[in-house]
Amino acid sequence: MKGRAEGPRARRRGADGTMEGMIVQPLTLYSMDGVRIDAGHLPGADGLCVVLAHGFTGNRRLPAPRRIAAALNRVAGVIAIDLRGHGRSGGLSTAGDREILDVDAAVRHARHLGYERVALVGFSMGGMIVIRHAALLGGVDAVVSVSAPARWYYRDTRPMRRAHWAIERRSGRVAVRLARRTRITPRGWVREPEAPYAVAGRISPVPLLVVHGDSDPFLPVEHAEQLYDAAGEPRELWVEPGFGHAEGAMTRALMGRIGDWAAARSLENRRSHS
Repeated sequence: MKGRAEGPRARRRGADGTMEGMIVQPLTLYSMDGVRIDAGHLPGADGLCVVLAHGFTGNRRLPAPRRIAAALNRVAGVIAIDLRGHGRSGGLSTAGDREILDVDAAVRHARHLGYERVALVGFSMGGMIVIRHAALLGGVDAVVSVSAPARWYYRDTRPMRRAHWAIERRSGRVAVRLARRTRITPRGWVREPEAPYAVAGRISPVPLLVVHGDSDPFLPVEHAEQLYDAAGEPRELWVEPGFGHAEGAMTRALMGRIGDWAAARSLENRRSHS
């Protein structure tokens, strides 16, 4: 649903080189299991909507996700969401399991708004969530996963050990709730969800782009390679020199390339199935 525009305005550069103010339309969505999802919509033309999924402890109002949404708005409408347990959304984070229902709420709303094509772009935890959504629920036209883990329980870097502490220990959950407004379920998983690499092959024939940095301090490039190797065609792997991790490392140039890829590949996919 529409509400008052949020401030400050997200901004993008117009075709003539000037800066145009883009008004974010706030949305309240509901997942199929009843969780309230806070979202924002940047309207766009050309029939394409990009659904953005942030990383662990992130939210759509942080500076980096806002810049990314504004950059993608050059080629598409954008719906950015706060995943459950994050930001202003309800519920508790399940660290990549039930969050596919949050993404699905945004996909369904994009179709309700009349967008003919929907692409998913996710970062880190959001990157594995968009892979799992496209594989298990489907209904999208292109998928971009940036800096995503291929499998669960990876602890071979210090940042990933900190992330597991935040998820698995009571002291960690309290810390991220106070510091980042991230609420994590204390119950863990009822069953272990399908790992991203284990389901990546089901995305085909929807185009998949896997993006990873060779300087990622959280996850080595082998995670991107495992996702790419498990996926079917059409698929692409971009290993970016000097690129770090997820939203915080994203440059305007790389975001522009990702937006152009999503626009072109989603259109090709739609035409091939029309």
